[in-house]
Amino acid sequence: MLDQYQNQLTRMLESEQYGEAKGLLRFLLNCQGEEKRHYEEWTNLLSWLDVAFPGYGDSNDSLHMDSADPQGDEESLRREALSSGEHDEAYVQQVLYIMQHHPVADQQILALERAAYLNHPSVDEAIITWLTRMDLHPALQFKALQSLKKRGVTGAIRLDRLGELVDLEIEATPLSMDEFPPVVTRVVERVESVTEVQEASMPHFARELWKECLQCLYGTTAYSRLLSDDDETVDCYSAALHQVLELSLYGRVDDDDVRETYGITDALRFRYEQACRSLRQIAQLKLDGDGG
Repeated sequence: MLDQYQNQLTRMLESEQYGEAKGLLRFLLNCQGEEKRHYEEWTNLLSWLDVAFPGYGDSNDSLHMDSADPQGDEESLRREALSSGEHDEAYVQQVLYIMQHHPVADQQILALERAAYLNHPSVDEAIITWLTRMDLHPALQFKALQSLKKRGVTGAIRLDRLGELVDLEIEATPLSMDEFPPVVTRVVERVESVTEVQEASMPHFARELWKECLQCLYGTTAYSRLLSDDDETVDCYSAALHQVLELSLYGRVDDDDVRETYGITDALRFRYEQACRSLRQIAQLKLDGDGG
């Protein structure tokens, strides 16, 4: 029964049913016979919800963020933010609070999308402070950089990305796949052409995985190696993407077959394995995040 309540609570948080989540937490806190750590977790979560969303009714959440489409529609986000947030201090602070503290990453991303269009003097500083002082997932860092660029912020910013200290120019941040260098498309198209004969859905998964990898790699040494943009680089990263794709989907991969398919000779073996390590690190981050 406890597992059912925990699953129900998770679904409420993911669907932004904060009022109902508060009610369920209060019910659980009144139950007897559970482990002490459960009561501590419920108390802490209820306190967080009370601070983040004061006055929310059981079924009325005034800042509902649609988790079905975390990216949202760009133009509708812009209109909503400008109409709802330009003159409403409470709305602005709520968006920023969700960005900083929400336990679901998709909701933080959507808050960043909304924050990009808020006309308020504290937004730039709030995003930069959160970005530079918190230990964030590299994909979330990238989304914050995109938000700052949309807001017209320029200049260099130093971040710890995948264990490296990197200096990035905010205005250079790609806002779409089309704004990445051409080698990015060469890699994923190579994998798509190979995988489409294996299974119809694999090219789609390859493109989604590659997009996530790019968001995490951006600015790192592994990203710099990718920008060499020669045939050998494309071979190595394409083979690495294919390897990690099969591991993610099936939990296994024939590495010899992958290397043969993409022409990874002994001379390219080291570069290929470097690329594999980088992409596997990102895949593991995703697994850890999903498991947490």
